[in-house]
Amino acid sequence: MTYRIVLALVFVLVVVGSRSAGGEPLAQQPEVAAALQVLDAWVGAAVASRAVSGLAIGIVHDQDVLWAKGYGFADVERKVTVTPATMFRIASISKTFTATAIMQLRDAGKLKLDEPLTTYLPSFAFKNAHPDGPTITIRHLLTHTSGLPRELAEPLWNDPKALTRDEALRLLGQAESIFAAEREFKYSNLGFAILGEVVAAVSGEPYAQYVESHILKPLGMAATRVTPRADTPGLATAYTLRGPDNSRAPIEFVDLGWFGPAGGLASSVDDLAKFIALQFRDRAVGGPQILKGSTLREMRRPQWLRPDWQTGQGLGFALRRAEGILRVGHGGFLPGQSTLISFAPASKLGVVVLTNAAGVSPSRFVDQVYSTLNPVIVRATATPPTPATAPPAWHTYVGTYAGPRWLEDLEIMILNGQLTMVSPGSDTPWSDRVVLRPVGADLFRMQGGWAAGELARFELDAQGRVARLVAGNIHWTRK
Repeated sequence: MTYRIVLALVFVLVVVGSRSAGGEPLAQQPEVAAALQVLDAWVGAAVASRAVSGLAIGIVHDQDVLWAKGYGFADVERKVTVTPATMFRIASISKTFTATAIMQLRDAGKLKLDEPLTTYLPSFAFKNAHPDGPTITIRHLLTHTSGLPRELAEPLWNDPKALTRDEALRLLGQAESIFAAEREFKYSNLGFAILGEVVAAVSGEPYAQYVESHILKPLGMAATRVTPRADTPGLATAYTLRGPDNSRAPIEFVDLGWFGPAGGLASSVDDLAKFIALQFRDRAVGGPQILKGSTLREMRRPQWLRPDWQTGQGLGFALRRAEGILRVGHGGFLPGQSTLISFAPASKLGVVVLTNAAGVSPSRFVDQVYSTLNPVIVRATATPPTPATAPPAWHTYVGTYAGPRWLEDLEIMILNGQLTMVSPGSDTPWSDRVVLRPVGADLFRMQGGWAAGELARFELDAQGRVARLVAGNIHWTRK
């Protein structure tokens, strides 16, 4: 049976904890509110024009949901509308939860990323067609640089029946590496299914139990299921590509079984917003902290870059630079389900898009959120500059300083109340400027520029006048 898709725009949730620089709730700041209104209209039109059966979208700023909304139907036949609480199969977004589990165990001292896989799974064997290459490690699996095939020989996507662990281990013995480790990026669902085995072996808990106990419960992700079933209450039905008459047919539930750690979870916009908020707790205490801030930052540090240097891979997260903004996230695909989470660490803007219609690109919606909202958020949250007054004693440092003959003169200025080191001979004097932060008598720490973090010391002559500047390990004489 096929169904014609009728657009339903339902249920808006706005949480206004985030504040603009002016103090009002961020979602109510006029420019932000206007941008959200435009986005709502655009998403609604895009869903209608493509006969998308159902879509849920959420926008996060720091620790708060700015806006979340459902469009269309989770079940077309029964006219069950989509809301931000609707559960979708999140497909490969599941890999970020598996990676989180691995990093928790690493932080607990139970495994090392650069240890061979066989250290933790000694019985796991597959045909290594590249024995001269590096030994496959946990890091290789996390970054898709192990050279392992995408899946096993069993047709994972054509058979809705779950692949059991015993069947998987039998097929694993027949699997053969495609490349030597570290040679190329080779996306591998198999690699993350194996990481699920690592989680179980190292923690002593089944994978699903570990994720529920150590990730979902602490974050309050009560609606998320590690091993959803076809009859899981509230789970959206998946639909095929649209036909010539815009109709779509339901797709049978595909149980990933042993491949669950690579793509088996089900979640909602409401729950995934909590997971994105975690990513912004990398420098401040607050909220459930299931990973150290340094580990959160490590996971989005490039481990592999493509030749264009615009996209790459972190530890469980994909990286992309677009419009000068670093975006971190992961997409997912299952038959009839397309999903994407993405967040920009610099502006603390995050997006969740979940759909239950084949052939729909969540990245189109995410791109629109970034291009529309990111510059608005940056402006709305920027702290207005406040005039600063420099201590009178700083004026004694102002002047021109000569360094070694191979360096041009240096100017010490007071700019907006800040003692600043400027290189007039530079092609980019403004961006090269160095702010001097006081740390003691005539002693400053350099912020920015060529010697960031190092000390700068002004030295006085016998009459108490400023005679020299020692910046880092370079001596400058006042003219």
